[in-house]
Amino acid sequence: MKKFIVLSLIGWVVVVLTPTVYAQPKLDFKASGSMEATSFLYRNITSGATSDAITSRWPGGGFPVPAGNPGSGFRPDDPFVDPRDSGAWDRTNSYLEFRGRLRFDAIMGKELRGTIIFELDSTRWGDPSGDRNRLGFWTADRAGVEVKNLYIDFALPYFGIPVPITTRVGIQPLGHRPHMFMVTDGTGITGGIKIDPVTIGLQWAKAVEGRDATADDVDVYGMFVNAKLGKMTPGVFVFNFNMNQYPLQTSGTQYGTTSNNEANFWWLGAYLDGKLGPVDLKFDFIYDYGTVERRGNAPLALGVPTKVKYRGWVTQLKVDLPWEKFNFGVLGMYASGADLRKTSRSGLPGEAVADGPGFSTKVGSYVVPPGSEEYNAWGESMFMGGNFITATALSIGFYPSTSTSPNYLTRGAIGGTWVGKLYASMKPMSWYKVTLQGLYIGDTTKHGNTVGDAVKPTGRLRDDKTIGWELDLIQEIQIYKNLKWSIGAGLLFAGDALDQRIGTTNRNESPKTPWIVATSLRYDF
Repeated sequence: MKKFIVLSLIGWVVVVLTPTVYAQPKLDFKASGSMEATSFLYRNITSGATSDAITSRWPGGGFPVPAGNPGSGFRPDDPFVDPRDSGAWDRTNSYLEFRGRLRFDAIMGKELRGTIIFELDSTRWGDPSGDRNRLGFWTADRAGVEVKNLYIDFALPYFGIPVPITTRVGIQPLGHRPHMFMVTDGTGITGGIKIDPVTIGLQWAKAVEGRDATADDVDVYGMFVNAKLGKMTPGVFVFNFNMNQYPLQTSGTQYGTTSNNEANFWWLGAYLDGKLGPVDLKFDFIYDYGTVERRGNAPLALGVPTKVKYRGWVTQLKVDLPWEKFNFGVLGMYASGADLRKTSRSGLPGEAVADGPGFSTKVGSYVVPPGSEEYNAWGESMFMGGNFITATALSIGFYPSTSTSPNYLTRGAIGGTWVGKLYASMKPMSWYKVTLQGLYIGDTTKHGNTVGDAVKPTGRLRDDKTIGWELDLIQEIQIYKNLKWSIGAGLLFAGDALDQRIGTTNRNESPKTPWIVATSLRYDF
């Protein structure tokens, strides 16, 4: 499969570079982009934009709190820290942030296009010193322009092949089914074949190059097929991450330290989008499996397992019924959770399990690939991951830390949870829309909790079923054609699965009700 994908992509490039005579069309240069100002007022929610992004991202479930990480004064049990400096537990928080994107397209007819996308971020209005994501620094003048994408799109000459074939080469968006599986940016090649009604896509990407003379690269291979059948579009996909080092290399030097582990992972998915009678359907099922294994040059103590197996899955069904100025919807999602008596918090080999004696051997939680921003794309909640208002900013413990998520498998927004959701929206005027939604968020982690770390009187982890009941009100106001203001407010009535252990005692504490009010002012041009 992997050789087929790579050879196919290389073959496409070779064909397109074969000398062919074309009339040179005129260059059409276009610019577009967006700017977005976002505000937040909240309690007991983790801010993923700073260092208090908590470690519940790991496959084995989370042990810290809804607001903050341990060891930094965020725990509810630190009597030696001034309450004004102790962090976010049970306290009201607020801040503003700003983001901009600028896109340039150089277009030479229908067959050839070059794209450059820049991103500019202010994590906070009033950022501390630094450059990347720190444009809000007082006096400004930051060197914070990031290259988001840089790629070439071109159509291959037919040469007797009567189907459209396209290729994209460079730093580009990669992945498939972003709300459930993977969306990231990286260097690679994407090929597409259109044979009505079927579309076939192939992807290869280089996540890590490593040493030129050593097999320590990380390569990504993907293939997806879908077909437009009337009003329905079924599809399947398969992705493989061949990680000859894991976690992914972050030393910054080609011949730096190589990670102690290696991994090989597969994701198999099937989906269905479309309209069935009066309703709109969106269905997904994804299965992940693979292993993380200790490299030969990094032995463990005698008798300690050197391999951890991963087997997880997720499914989701979303149904919408539009009717005149209304829309009614229901969603069900289930993502498998880990057994904390079989896995460590990080899911790496050689580490003790999270609950009880023994070493990590298995991870049953659904996981997403290293670097996937699925936690932002899922978008069904004001608290889990992000939606179109909160973006990547806030989460009750599902947000992967920006400094480590590109290097590890994570649970994304949904691993270890299940959700039932009902919602209704009304658009009484062309410029105004209001949505009311309610969610039940359950915990699927075994012998422990996905986010909380509550314990029994014996000190063993407590296994609770309810993360919470969520109620949200979202309003969207179209001020001008290209200027939109959105306001979202949410309450999360915390369940027992959000309780936290008090220090090293066998006592627990429940957080006060998490809540949020967030706004987004977005200009698209």
